Amino acid sequence: MATSSLTTFSTLFTSPTTTATSSLSLFRPHSLSSKFSLTPLSLKLNHHRSNLKPLSFSSSPPSSTKISATIAVGDKLPDSTFSYLDQSGEVQTTTVSDLTKGKKAIIFAVPGAFTPTCSQKHVPGFVEKSSELKAKGVDTIACISVNDAFVISAWKKDLKVNDEVLLLSDGNGDFTRAIGVELDLSDKPVGLGVRSRRYALLAEDGVVKFFNLEEGGAFTNSGAEDLLKLL
Repeated sequence: MATSSLTTFSTLFTSPTTTATSSLSLFRPHSLSSKFSLTPLSLKLNHHRSNLKPLSFSSSPPSSTKISATIAVGDKLPDSTFSYLDQSGEVQTTTVSDLTKGKKAIIFAVPGAFTPTCSQKHVPGFVEKSSELKAKGVDTIACISVNDAFVISAWKKDLKVNDEVLLLSDGNGDFTRAIGVELDLSDKPVGLGVRSRRYALLAEDGVVKFFNLEEGGAFTNSGAEDLLKLL
C-alpha cells in the first residue's frame, strides 16, 4: 500500500467528505415565577460541501502517547503458524520457528494485501533489495499480513513476486496479537477490521535484534533501505 505521507492510514483510499458547521444560540430564560415560561431555543445549521479530500484512517495514538508492542529487542519471538498456497494451490503452513531457527530472518508486516503503500512501496522494496540483504547474511525475508492465504496468493501473483520474499498469511491475527501490534480499523469507513501495524524486525535464531514499529499504516522506518542501514 515514496514514503507514506503521515502516520495515518489515509493513503489507502480517498473519498469526498461532507462537513457541517453548527452554531447554537441559547437565550437565557426569563426568571421563573408563578407563570412558567421559557424563551425559545434558536438553532441554525449551515451545511456546505468541501472539495475532495482524503479520508483520514489514522489509528495512531495521540502525539503524547508512545507506540509500543509486547515484543521488544532481546525477546524470543512467540511461535505461531502462518499459511500460504503452494504452486498447486494447496494450503500449506510454516511456523515462526521454521523461519527463524538457526537463521537470520527479517519479518515485516503490512496492514493489508492490495493496499497502495504495501503494494507499491513496502513489498517491492524488499524484493528489490533482497539480494543485498542476503549478501549481509539474511537467510529469510518474510512479509506477514492479516489476510487469508487465498488473498495472499492472489496478491503475490499480482506483484509478480517469486521467492525473493515469502508472503504469508496470519489470517486469524494470532501472531499479530501475540506480539502486540494490532491495528483496529473496524470503525473506519472502509471496514478493514483488525489488522497489523506496519513494522520490520530482524531475528537471529528467533531472538529479536532490532524492531522498527510504525504508527498505524505509516511507512517511515520499516522499509528495506532502513534495515540495510542496520545490518
